[in-house]
Amino acid sequence: MNENELSNKIIAAAIEVHRNLGPGLLESVYQQCLQYELENHGLECGVELPMTATYKGKVFDSAFRLDLLVERKVIVELKVVERILPVHEAQLLSYLRLTGKRLGLLINFHAPMIKTGLKRIVNNL
Repeated sequence: MNENELSNKIIAAAIEVHRNLGPGLLESVYQQCLQYELENHGLECGVELPMTATYKGKVFDSAFRLDLLVERKVIVELKVVERILPVHEAQLLSYLRLTGKRLGLLINFHAPMIKTGLKRIVNNL
């Protein structure tokens, strides 16, 4: 399954979670429910994965954590904020670059509708 097919499944799962829970909860609740939905649809889902980063030859263990990594291809960064800011987009793009992944989804569960709180970020390798 390619990244675009995966992103459609992730978005559908996020819509299902948001439809059932609505906005206003903690990020950790949405993360657990989204993980449940994804795994229930047969998708591999890593949660809070510690990642290393290299700077000038020095390796830093657990430099950052990925909220979700689906099928080892798509990074999902979750937020519960008033609105997505450029810094959130930059954060996800940095994660994509550091991991060599091509696609990330930034999902804000505080939005009244997921489609208004969703951003696709592409890493042009």
